Amino acid sequence: MADDPQRNFRSAYYEKVGFRGVEEKKSLEILLKDNPLDVEKLSTFSQRFPLPSMYRIHVWKVLLGILPPHSDSHVLVGGYRREQYETILESLKVMRFISSSTPTTEVYLRMFQLESQVLPRRSEIPPMEEEDADFLSISRAMEEIVVDPMDCYWLIKCFFNQFNTKFGDSLPHLPKSLEHYLSQEDPRLLNHLKSTGALVQLPYGPWFNRCFAGTLPESSLQRVWDKVISGSCKILVFVGLEILLSYKIILMGLNRSEGVVKFLCNIPQENTDAIVTKAIDLWHKYCGTPMHSA
Repeated sequence: MADDPQRNFRSAYYEKVGFRGVEEKKSLEILLKDNPLDVEKLSTFSQRFPLPSMYRIHVWKVLLGILPPHSDSHVLVGGYRREQYETILESLKVMRFISSSTPTTEVYLRMFQLESQVLPRRSEIPPMEEEDADFLSISRAMEEIVVDPMDCYWLIKCFFNQFNTKFGDSLPHLPKSLEHYLSQEDPRLLNHLKSTGALVQLPYGPWFNRCFAGTLPESSLQRVWDKVISGSCKILVFVGLEILLSYKIILMGLNRSEGVVKFLCNIPQENTDAIVTKAIDLWHKYCGTPMHSA
């Protein structure tokens, strides 16, 4: 179908005066009126556009299966979710595993462990596993995005479970994928990272296992998580790629792998929105733009 010149002019005007996404917001509102909700179309929308902040949490809940597609069941299911949350919380208090002084993110971890049947004995709490550290990092970021503790816990739990179930086998291959795309975009920078020994020491754990939680501020992070929750872990590769490209001058001036890793583990926080925008553009460039199915 040919492009609509009037629509293109309107979109360009909206973007120029600061209302980029007005038409996308209207499209999402139409999708959210469907009953049952079309999860595939919501996923495709989330892949193509940033979710408006007023609808983000609701769409995440649907995509993660916290709420069912049938909108008329949302209140009922939401009530069940709250009851389950309060039951788990109370159980941990009775077991004296948590108290009023326990940090919220640690409470979420213990709740998750109890539900997963891996809660350790209080007298034998082992050193923290890397997976627990990943969970806590995602929890701290989600806590900054979501106000309601009950919603926060369900989103952390389902995001963490879905991510590891769906993409666990893909994660070991992401560093090689990053190397491939960096060779396409900037072979000179790639050679520098190889020659300094930094390439194999890049912070792949915080970047990929934690989906950039603790690396990007939440205002930028949630746009990345839109893509991950709606079905793409490849976006993580392009965020890492764009971080490298954006700080090329600094990285080229560092000749020791320790300096490169130290910088990348503490990147400046003021430029991250632009980095995520460029990363999404790179992702669309190499992976294409998803289209709504008929």
